[in-house]
Amino acid sequence: MEEFSFEIVARDKKTKARCAKLKTAHGVIDTPAFAPVATRASVRSLDPFELRSIGSQVVLSNAYHLFLRPGLKVIEKFGGVSKFMRWDGPTITDSGGYQVSFLWGKNSYGNMAKITDYGVYFRSYVDGSKHFLTPELSLHIQSVLGADIIMAFDQPMGYSYTD
Repeated sequence: MEEFSFEIVARDKKTKARCAKLKTAHGVIDTPAFAPVATRASVRSLDPFELRSIGSQVVLSNAYHLFLRPGLKVIEKFGGVSKFMRWDGPTITDSGGYQVSFLWGKNSYGNMAKITDYGVYFRSYVDGSKHFLTPELSLHIQSVLGADIIMAFDQPMGYSYTD
């Protein structure tokens, strides 16, 4: 099997909807697909066996949360987020940009985030430690997590966005 490929297998002429097979290093995803969210490498109330039994093909985890806790060293020791959560299928990770952008306000650690053209300065909600998340660091985090599908660093433009 190729490590990654995308093949359209059906099209609807009227609506232009399509179905496809997305082949990844950890398995095939028939699209469209439901991707349960395992924010911190765990889908609440379901274990990997139960996810498979309900037809899940892929799980989405959050780079920001896993970066802060348990941290990249822990995930790396397990061999990636799939092994950490005992999931044998494909995984998707988001960039973390959404989370840091929407932590703009204040909490007990003071100002949470400052967005710049180069990345975002933020304080961890876990322990107040300071971080600077760049597009390059986001890709590095997702690479260490070992996701099959990774997201580019995003900067949501919500109504409260200011420089």
